[in-house]
Amino acid sequence: MMARIAVGQLTSTANITHNLAQCRVLVKKALQAGAKALFLPEASDYIANSGEETVRLARPVHESEFVRGLREEARRERLPIHVGVHEPGLDTQRVKNTVLWIDERGEIAHRYQKIHLFDVEIKDGPVLRESKSVEPGSEIVPPFETPIGRVGSAICFDLRFPEIGLALRRQGADLITFPSAFTVPTGKAHWETLLRARAIETQCYVVAAAQVGRHSEKRVSYGHSMIVDPWGAVLAELGDKSDEPEVATAEIDTDLLRKVRREMPLHRRTDVYPEV
Repeated sequence: MMARIAVGQLTSTANITHNLAQCRVLVKKALQAGAKALFLPEASDYIANSGEETVRLARPVHESEFVRGLREEARRERLPIHVGVHEPGLDTQRVKNTVLWIDERGEIAHRYQKIHLFDVEIKDGPVLRESKSVEPGSEIVPPFETPIGRVGSAICFDLRFPEIGLALRRQGADLITFPSAFTVPTGKAHWETLLRARAIETQCYVVAAAQVGRHSEKRVSYGHSMIVDPWGAVLAELGDKSDEPEVATAEIDTDLLRKVRREMPLHRRTDVYPEV
């Protein structure tokens, strides 16, 4: 089976209406490219100027102008959309950083909540404490069936932890997603290396839709959205320009997936080390 997918890249701000308009542009571009699914970045609904604003802007998905708009797009165009959003947390002082799969009927068919939170202090670089405004998820959600194969979801900082990818692969994933908003210093240092490593060690396609450019005075994202094949080859990549929302596309080839796994089977020695 061959299926073309699109990875979208935009610069989300605190203006939710504007962000939705940008995502609608990406839907049109994905359709024009013949894509059968569109993957959008982490926090596509908004990137706020403070932790307090992050919490204040969060809405349940059934109330969210942004999610309702994308559900309409998915239903009208018969195009599944994988997108990162915020939802109110159980703790009223924090939100959930989640990714949704909106199917071709416009229904929310899958949800994953980010497990690993980005708390870093880079010398001469960004200082971010995601845990101040975001509550972590507590489970790896099994891969789910889609028209393009079995999709397993992870988000941004999850990329640095191979265990989540290995667990999704063991549970039958064909494609693993990392919608992200990587900082520029960490992106330059590790983005491509980590994405290719996750693809090679899981023998899965890896799809990483990324935020790009300046969101606010304090926040800039690296961009470079990518699609990587199970052999670790970069099939599609966008750059670091943020003039307008962009898409890149590539073919998901299940024959290649089977070939890689057949020719180099990865037999885990779970008698020696624990199974993930």
